[in-house]
Amino acid sequence: MDDTGIIELYFKRSERAIAETAAKYGAYLHTIAYNILYNNEDSEECIGDTYMKAWNTIPPQRPNILKAFLGRITRNLALNIYARYTAQKRGGTQTETALDELKDIIASPEKDGDSEDIKNCINKFLGSLPADQRKIFVRRYWYMSAVSDIARDFKFSESKVKMTLKRTRDKLKEALVKEGIYI
Repeated sequence: MDDTGIIELYFKRSERAIAETAAKYGAYLHTIAYNILYNNEDSEECIGDTYMKAWNTIPPQRPNILKAFLGRITRNLALNIYARYTAQKRGGTQTETALDELKDIIASPEKDGDSEDIKNCINKFLGSLPADQRKIFVRRYWYMSAVSDIARDFKFSESKVKMTLKRTRDKLKEALVKEGIYI
């Protein structure tokens, strides 16, 4: 079933909407949650919560891109679960490593002001990057993929991926400062 049909099922309040969403996007959502949480049970709980949140927000919202809408919900829920777990103890997970790599570049919106300005600046910056560089950056910092996985998928060495990420973070920091967003 296509996305328009699935969204219409949500608007009709048909429980089939959840089943169709799970059939089409379940594996995608699991990948997002698992890359952050590294736990199947927590990932499945996160996906269930994603379906519930989608049910509660469609309607009134009508997402333009259902996959991105669901992915964002899953990522945010997984990061919230991750934050709860790490509030009690520090781990050494891929999520923590990726977030630590960004901490000196992007201040939290509460500290820095308007999160919409930050989002727009990052989107503009990502749009200016060559395709491979943008894909590597998004895989690392949106999907929380391990450097080794990115290197394997792009057929690059791990050192090339790490250097690409470092240079891209440096360029992002410059772009933020140029736009008046200070860290």
